[in-house]
Order: sequence, then structure tokens, then C-alpha cells
Amino acid sequence: MAAPNPTRDADWWRDAVIYQVYPRSFADGDGDGTGDLAGVRARLPHLAALGVDAVWFTPWYASPMVDGGYDVADYRAIDPAFGTLDEAEKLIAEAASLGLRVIVDIVPNHVSDRHAWFTAALAAGPGSPERARFHFRPGRGADGELPPNDWPSQFSGDTWTRVPDGEWYLHLFTPEQPDLNWSHPDVRREHEDVLRFWFDRGVAGVRIDSAALLTKDPELRDFVEGVDPHPYIDQDEIHDVYRSWRAVADTYGGVFVGEVWLPDAERFARYLRPDELHTAFNFNFLACPWEPGRLRRTIDDTLAEHAPVHAPATWVLCNHDVTRTATRYGRADTAFDFAAKRFGTPTDLELGTRRARAAALLTLALPGSVYLYQGEELGLPEADIPRDRIQDPMHFRSGGTDPGRDGCRVPLPWEAEAPAYGFGSDSRDTWLPQPADWARYAVDRQSADPGSMLSLYREALALRRTVPGFGDGPLRWLPAPDGVLAFTRDHGLSCLVNLAAAPVPLPDGAELLLASGPLGPDGTLPPDTAAWLRTA
Repeated sequence: MAAPNPTRDADWWRDAVIYQVYPRSFADGDGDGTGDLAGVRARLPHLAALGVDAVWFTPWYASPMVDGGYDVADYRAIDPAFGTLDEAEKLIAEAASLGLRVIVDIVPNHVSDRHAWFTAALAAGPGSPERARFHFRPGRGADGELPPNDWPSQFSGDTWTRVPDGEWYLHLFTPEQPDLNWSHPDVRREHEDVLRFWFDRGVAGVRIDSAALLTKDPELRDFVEGVDPHPYIDQDEIHDVYRSWRAVADTYGGVFVGEVWLPDAERFARYLRPDELHTAFNFNFLACPWEPGRLRRTIDDTLAEHAPVHAPATWVLCNHDVTRTATRYGRADTAFDFAAKRFGTPTDLELGTRRARAAALLTLALPGSVYLYQGEELGLPEADIPRDRIQDPMHFRSGGTDPGRDGCRVPLPWEAEAPAYGFGSDSRDTWLPQPADWARYAVDRQSADPGSMLSLYREALALRRTVPGFGDGPLRWLPAPDGVLAFTRDHGLSCLVNLAAAPVPLPDGAELLLASGPLGPDGTLPPDTAAWLRTA
């Protein structure tokens, strides 16, 4: 095991490019149709060649996989479908040998209903110490037949489930994901021990799932729209949790990134104070439509809300929960909203891909760090999953109206002519079906094409590493025609993104470093195209 090392480069995370691996769909090493750690280890050279700085793994722990691994049964064990703890330790070491840091995912709001604590709580009965680690309550109504309160679910459906002895337990997500009681000292101690367990094994950081949901109103009062404080989102007590976590991380030189969905900029910034989290995901940018005014306001707001606490912004276009960028940007509504997801939404994939290429350069030119979801470097579209193959609980809890998140979780294509496109399953079917036309997106085919999305990302990341001006630092907007975003960074570096309907000229005397697509015959920047420039 790796010893704590406070002398690590303390600032790498401020401008890192971090690649998100969804292990179930990255690469399959044992041929069973499901991605695993052996598959990831074999494909680490792809990530090193891509030019990223770190790899974030969504949960690889022992889990019944009711919610894609976010229902954790044991944080100190790797799920057998993925491999073993020994393999995870080897992966961390092999990644480090290639210059790649590893970030693991922690899910502190809830555990699996198969977790040892919850099975003990069910067996122990009402009033027991075991149940005190969760939110068990008697019901309302004459016979306790009604839930203890009316809290809305983070998914569709109910937030309380009744057990045979009559009590109810809280689950903001699925019934198989009971919420932990963060006012209980056992819960605090256990999670700090889990952090040490993984830092001891050499991980560089931790991504915190649903980071604003942990602490709850102790009275479990009903939710009233528009009335503060919210009974289970962004409770003030949550900051004590993260201050104690930060003390653990600082011992190892570890870093945190929080999944924090909050509309209030001031309250969002509190999570990024110097003694709490290092960074948090920027969901406003992820959900923003492909519109110049909205994008500029979102960028300005993001930088402004991070400035008071001197934290770097994070930028992300897509993740394992969100419609793929190439598909979303080809739709009439290019924003993202979970409530708006529906089957059969039309998309212009050629337009969406062109915009996704431009968005890649925009994102990589902004100040701070960038998260890149697996397959975005290939320009993968959202896959249409047959209804009888959908596994995401969001689909089922919506009564079948929401297509769910499986369309962005389909196994990656590596080799155009191989079975399952080289994912590794040979003759077996992959856990989610791959579209029939995905050979064109395969890594081997794109590697040989200088105009591919993969080649664009490789070149952009190489420039970001070697050209001064990228990463953390100031941004200044430049005068530009309507529909055009133009800004400059230090060292004469600038970015121009044309979201207008007509081509625009490039500045006189500027050196073109990279463009997301071909320039016009007269050297102009076409619509939905971005360029990186440098002036003397």
C-alpha cells in the first residue's frame, strides 16, 4: 500500500483534464460482456496517449447494480463483475506509471439495501441502535399507513418504504438505496475510514456523489416549495462533514470534487472554502444550451461564484447521467433537463457533432479543470436502447416515460472489425447493446483519421499541455460580432467560437493553432466552429 505523501504536487487539480471511466462500459477483459478492471488496465495506454492527467472511476465497489453501482454494499471490496481489490491496486499503480492519477467515487448519502448495516437494521427492529444509522420512522395516519413526510424523490416515485414491522425508512433515490443518518457518529467515522482506505492505496482524489444531500432536517418536516431551508438539500450542518473530510485528505495530499447541484451561487461557493472541498462540478455549464448569450452568462457566473473562495472552476459537457453532447447539440432544444427527456426526440447528428467539436475547444480553453466523459473523445451519440434492454431505474420509476440514462452508458467501440467492436466480449452480447453503425466511431478507425473527433481531442490536449496560457488563470472577453464568443487568456492565447449563422473573419495577424473544423475558402471561421489563436 502507498504511504501518505503530503509532498505531492498540490496544485495539479486546478487545471487538470480528468477522464471519467464508467467501468461497466469501458473495456471488457474477461469476455463476459461487462467492462472490468482488467479491460481498463489493458486500455490505459489509450488514456495516456489521449493526454489526460487523471482518471475518475464511477463506483467499482461490491453492489447489486440496481443503480449502476451507486448502490454500494461494501466500500472496501471490488464488485466481482469488475475484478478484485488486488487488481484495483495494480490499476492505480499502472496508471501512475503512465502519469495518470486515479480518482474514486464515494456515495455518502446512501448505501445498498444489501449493505451489512442495513440488513442488521432490518433484523434488529424498531428503536434499535442499528436502525439509528438510517432514517427509520413510524408512519402517519391512524395505523401508520402513510409515509412519515412528503419529501419528493431525486428519481420519480416514493421516498419512503414500509418494512414488515410497520416502520418506514427514507430513500431519496430507489428503495434499494436507504439514506444514511449523518447525525450518527458511526456514519461519520465509517466514511472517514473509507477515505483513508483508498488514500492508503494511492488514489489522488475522491469524487463525492450527491454531495449536498447528506444532512437532513432532524424533524423530517414536510417539504414546502420555495420555503428555506430545504429539509434535505444544502443543510448548514453538512459543512462540518466536509471540514472533517478535508482534514483527512490533507494528510495525504488528496483532493475532492463534489457533485453539488445548487442554484444559489453564494451557497454553492461555501462548499469550496479553503477548508472544505477543492472543486465542485459546474452543472450550469453542462445544462446550458448552445446559445452565445447563455453560454457567456454561464461562464461569467461560474467564474464569479468561484472567485470569492479562490477555487478553480470545472467544465464538463457530459457524464454518465446526461444525454451525449453530439446528440443534444443537434436538437431543437440544446439544453439539458432530466424532466424533459423523452423517447423519439429528433436530432441532426451532423450538426450536433460539429457543435460538439467546437464545444470541445471552448471547454478546454476556459480557466480551470475539465472533465471528459468516456466516449466523448470519439464523438459518440446517444444510443437508442430497445425498451426490453433498458436497465436504468429512472426509466421504470417514471412509469416508462423517461428513456433513462442507459443511452450514454453503452460499451465503447475500440476496433471497427472486431466482435462487439473490440469491447472484449467476443461472441457474447454486451450488457447494453451497441448500435449497428458504431464501427465508424471505433478508436482504431479514428486514430488513422486526422480529421476525426479523437484526433481533434488528442491535438487539443497536446496543445493545452505545451502552449502557455491554458489552464487556471484569468479570462478576458474580446469585442466580437453578434453570435460570436471571443476571449483571450495569458501569453497571447485566444479562443473564437462562431455560434452565428454566417462565417466570420479571423483576427488579422493571428496564428491559427487549431480549429474544430475546416475554415472557409477565404479563411473565415464557419458557423458552429471554434478556433484557438495566438498573437505575438
